[in-house]
Amino acid sequence: MRKPNAKDRILETAGALFFQRGYSGVGINEIIEKAGTAKASFYQYYPSKESLCEAWLRALHDQSENYRRVLLEEPGPSREKVARYFDRLGKFLVESDFRGCPYSNTGALSEANCPGIAEQIREHKEATRNFFRILASRSIDEHAKADETGDRIFVLYSGATAESQNLKELWPVTVARSAAVDLLPI
Repeated sequence: MRKPNAKDRILETAGALFFQRGYSGVGINEIIEKAGTAKASFYQYYPSKESLCEAWLRALHDQSENYRRVLLEEPGPSREKVARYFDRLGKFLVESDFRGCPYSNTGALSEANCPGIAEQIREHKEATRNFFRILASRSIDEHAKADETGDRIFVLYSGATAESQNLKELWPVTVARSAAVDLLPI
């Protein structure tokens, strides 16, 4: 097994720290120390903490996009795919001790003047919204109705994520999953 290079160690270390404590709660020197790398290596790969956070969010986004693409390509009704997506959310929340959405957390805790981070957050949220719209369009013929249904599912998903994080309980995901599935025709 290949040992991670400095760039990968920095990204992995920063991602874990950003997820655990938020963007503003983590400093560059701590990332460098915990990644076991030199300051020069950090700046060789990431010109700023903001660019590092952008790279972390982009990597998370790419993983999510791959999962959504696979799910969309698999056979089966949209209702089952929406249910599986919510089930995956529940598993993620439990495994992360209910830390919640890395994008929402980063947006809430990043400095106000971080346009690159804001763009990564917007791109991810829009992609998730679009995913639910695509699923809805596969079972609802009317375009406007499918988009509205997809948007409703997106809001259910986002709200369930936030409330599960707040309460440290899964019931919001369970309730939102049921409501989302009910929005789609059989």
